[in-house]
Amino acid sequence: MTALGYVALEVELKRRQQEDRPRIIAAISEARSHGDLSENAEYHAAKEAQAHNEGRIAELEDKLSRSEVIDVSKLSGNTIKFGATVSLIDEDTEEERAYQIVGETEADVKEGRVSITSPIARALIGKKAGDTVEVNTPGGGKSYEITKVAFK
Repeated sequence: MTALGYVALEVELKRRQQEDRPRIIAAISEARSHGDLSENAEYHAAKEAQAHNEGRIAELEDKLSRSEVIDVSKLSGNTIKFGATVSLIDEDTEEERAYQIVGETEADVKEGRVSITSPIARALIGKKAGDTVEVNTPGGGKSYEITKVAFK
């Protein structure tokens, strides 16, 4: 994963541990004070929120402990690999797009970040500027011309 993706996971983990966890514990205490727990919807909702939050904390801790952070700014070359920002032209619509190839946890197509396991990233890996790639997408085949490869 990129350094930016790692920091985003750290921020979420810190928020869940230091803000969400105490808020949920307070909600459980409040609901518990209302009496009979067997028919207390507030209590059951707070316990469910606690289970969800603790599960996500465990997942984030696991991802952070096993992640390998790659500093994209230290990468170079003209061949597309993890971390590359690739400028493409859709050969059907002449629309220009740019995508950065990132880890699965930090992918967000709306922000121009595609997962290394996505069909477009798999088609781009190993190619260079000037190459044309065919991408099999769920909506059918697309053809792109690679105009630029950069590492930012």
